[in-house]
Amino acid sequence: MLALRGLSALDRKLLRDAWHYRGQLGAIAAVVVCGIALFVSLRSMNGYLRSSRDAYYGSARFADLFVSVRRAPLRVAREAAEIKGVVSADPRIVTDVVADVPGLPEPATVRLVSIPVPAAPMLNRVHLAMGRWPSEGNDGEVIASRAFLTANALTLGDSIGVVLNGRWRWLHIVGAGISPEYVYEIADAGVFPDNRHFGVVWIGRAALETALDLDGAFNDMTLSIVAVRDTQAVIEAVDTLLAPFGARGAYARDEQVSHQFLTGEIDETKVTAVLLPAIFLGVTAFLVHVVLSRLVSMQREQIATLKAFGYTHAAIARHYLLLALIPVLGGSAIGVVLGAWLASGLAEVYARFYQFPAAPYVLQGGIAVAAVVVGGGAGIVGALGAVARGVRLRPAEAMRPEAPRRFRHAAFDGVMRRLTTSVRSFVIVRNLERKPSKTLLSIVGLALAGGLVIATLSMYDAIDAILEQQFFVVDRGDVTVTFREPARIAALRALARQPGVLEVEGFRAVPIRVRHHASDRRSVLFALSPGGALRRLVGSDQVAREAPESGVLLASSLAERIGATTGDEIDVHLLEGRRRVVTLTVAGVTDDLLGSAAYIAPSALDALEGSVELFSGASLRVDARHRDLLFRELKSLPEVSGVSIRAVALEGFQRTIEESFGIALVVTLGFACVIAAGIVYNGARVALSERGRELASLRVLGFTRREVASMLLGEQVVLTVISFPVAFAIAYLLGWLITVRFESALFRIPVVVVPTSYLLGTVAVTIAAVASAWIVRQRIARLDLIAVLKTRE
Repeated sequence: MLALRGLSALDRKLLRDAWHYRGQLGAIAAVVVCGIALFVSLRSMNGYLRSSRDAYYGSARFADLFVSVRRAPLRVAREAAEIKGVVSADPRIVTDVVADVPGLPEPATVRLVSIPVPAAPMLNRVHLAMGRWPSEGNDGEVIASRAFLTANALTLGDSIGVVLNGRWRWLHIVGAGISPEYVYEIADAGVFPDNRHFGVVWIGRAALETALDLDGAFNDMTLSIVAVRDTQAVIEAVDTLLAPFGARGAYARDEQVSHQFLTGEIDETKVTAVLLPAIFLGVTAFLVHVVLSRLVSMQREQIATLKAFGYTHAAIARHYLLLALIPVLGGSAIGVVLGAWLASGLAEVYARFYQFPAAPYVLQGGIAVAAVVVGGGAGIVGALGAVARGVRLRPAEAMRPEAPRRFRHAAFDGVMRRLTTSVRSFVIVRNLERKPSKTLLSIVGLALAGGLVIATLSMYDAIDAILEQQFFVVDRGDVTVTFREPARIAALRALARQPGVLEVEGFRAVPIRVRHHASDRRSVLFALSPGGALRRLVGSDQVAREAPESGVLLASSLAERIGATTGDEIDVHLLEGRRRVVTLTVAGVTDDLLGSAAYIAPSALDALEGSVELFSGASLRVDARHRDLLFRELKSLPEVSGVSIRAVALEGFQRTIEESFGIALVVTLGFACVIAAGIVYNGARVALSERGRELASLRVLGFTRREVASMLLGEQVVLTVISFPVAFAIAYLLGWLITVRFESALFRIPVVVVPTSYLLGTVAVTIAAVASAWIVRQRIARLDLIAVLKTRE
């Protein structure tokens, strides 16, 4: 009490009001904590990823352009460096090989990338996480990617076996490295990383020159340029220079797979950092408005007395604004701490996906300040209406009790009479109808909570749909083998003779560049075996179809990016074989979920290439009893550059989803439940304060505690039930927004409606609402009838 004596009368009133309404203000604070925590964690991750990417790209000299060739002399690289706009050109040798990794029964695919030995300046500089650079004269020494070493529990000094140019070689690991080119380390056809079965290995140039017969030559080149605006002009000049050497078309950084994934993640966090906190802060403003409006209404006489004693409008407005800011600013402070903790956990998850040098997460002061400002703004917006109403009150008018509302037959009275004679039902419906705006906002708030939960669960459903489509409908082969060079039918027959192989289906995949009007995209032209059962062309309708004999079939993502529709003519640049440029008619569009490919009949592709039937790889159906024996054979086949195992890819897919989406599900579920609990609790408490005398009178007239409680809490039940259909619509809208916003050339998230997820969403909101209602029910049970009946309300 001594501490209060030094404060002004308004300040003492402020503290007493805050204590008296601590339950309702605490519910507001809980919602604020969730919204600010999401804001801080997502904004932090956006900044963390962006700054880590930019700093690493700069320090490691990440290339601006990339191009592969069949074989070009080193002098051509020097000529490329002299192209206007090019700063430097770095020729190298890159090849994929099948590897035998200790402790791994399945074959792994290793990408060998040449590096200068001894170390010298280069683009895409390899950062040594541990170990050393390969020494000169030791062609078998290599640096393996850190993620590959960690996933396979390999250490420095271990060796992996590969077949190079028909000869078995042991590669001895002397270092662990990372590169800006493989921040997101996946195989070319992958979506999620599988670091056990795919890794990058950097090896001295001399070792690859000899093994691949590329002495004084290269098959891959990276370039840095002066300005991004000159990108297209430089690409055209590089393509012209390298065309005689089997160039597959230069492409810019924004089409590089690792960079695409990382940039997509940054864009995603930027969007969600606005969308999700906005939902919570909107609910905060609503709750502040409801609580403060009721408080101003109850304290009319106090406001009149304060004005009579000379307190200004500004002083009274400040008083109520400070009361609104107490839970908001307190919740914001806690939310900043919780958000920083969540961000540190997310940073650890991102560190397992994206291979950056050590970059610990540190909360930026600007984000913390912005969070408090945003939270305070939501509180002020919610309080303004109630504060303005209190300030406008005239002292003489405020000294009188608030005029009772005009009662009249409710719009639903006729309907209610036909449905029930229950007094409780009439009371519930009439009370909801008396304040339609409050009722509507309560429904929307509860629907947002349910919609968040359902939308998050639906993301799992969408991923399951992608999984089902890709691994059980489209790609049904147990093993997929990729050839080093396009092979004839004899290669398929050789695979069919391998142990355990029951069925073989070949496929052709030609890299292409597609142009339509001003649009230009890199893609792959697939020719699948007609009537094949192991790898099929299937859209989201689950119906298998054949590629057209004339024209080309485009994936929907590719068609959208080049602005092509059925019947349009597009230019297709074949980047393999004779490198022909042909004009094809778009025969149709298929909605693939993974990739951005084009499809054509094998016979039509053979005619375009002007060659005999060739195969880029094959899908195999395998007898499980002979899998291990087959894997041992595949590890030693020199014509095989890659092996993908469906069961392994499926397991990695599921593991990645559980790890990455698990955190999001738990956090979103918990925070959405806080919204539901806060709305129900505050709604019931405000209703209790408004109708305390009415409820006490009913108790005196003989109504039981249960009946009285059911009249009050029944309103919250009705609001919660009505909110469910709205929540379903919001969940679908959020799913659609996610689909539109995050669709890329690499994958597309479908909008999926699964009844189980919608049911679980309603159950989660119901549990939160019931828990809050139970707390209010205990307060009703402790209602002091005499004290309440003595009040003027």
